[in-house]
Amino acid sequence: MKVKIKPVVTYRLSGTAESHSLTLLKTRDLMDISDEPVERGGTNEGFAPTEFVLGGLVACTNVISNKIAKANGFAIEAMEIEIEARFNQLGVTLQKEVDLVFPEITLRIAVTTSATEEQQQILKSDLPKYCAVSKIIRQSGTNIIDEWQFTKPAA
Repeated sequence: MKVKIKPVVTYRLSGTAESHSLTLLKTRDLMDISDEPVERGGTNEGFAPTEFVLGGLVACTNVISNKIAKANGFAIEAMEIEIEARFNQLGVTLQKEVDLVFPEITLRIAVTTSATEEQQQILKSDLPKYCAVSKIIRQSGTNIIDEWQFTKPAA
C-alpha cells in the first residue's frame, strides 16, 4: 500500500525566554537551547539564532543528499559538511536594518560514495531543488557557493 503524503503540514515550536539571551526551544518531544556567545552578552549555552539557521542548512544538506542518493540507486558512505558564512551583523547590533543578513555562504560538502559521475551530477543539481532550508536562504538573496568533493570508498 502506497502512503499518500500531505503536501502541506503544520509545524509547531515554542520558546521560553529564560534570560535576555537564552531561549528554551521545544518542538515535538524535543528541547534545545539558543543563546548568544559571551562577547555578545550571552552565556554561550547554545547556538545563536543565526547559527541555528546555518545548522539547519548543514542538517538539511545531509538528509536531502541521502534521500537523493537512495532515489537514484547509490549510497553515501560518509559525508562531511562545512559552512563559511559572511554575516552582516549591523541588524542584530541595532545599528541599521539589513535586507541581506548572509550575503554569501560557502557550503563545502565532502562525500564518500561509489556513485557514477552522472549520479554525482544529479546529487549536485537536485540538492538546491529539494533542501527546504537551502531554498529559504537562496530565496532571501544569499549566494550559496556549493563546493563538492567526491571520494570513492576504500576497497
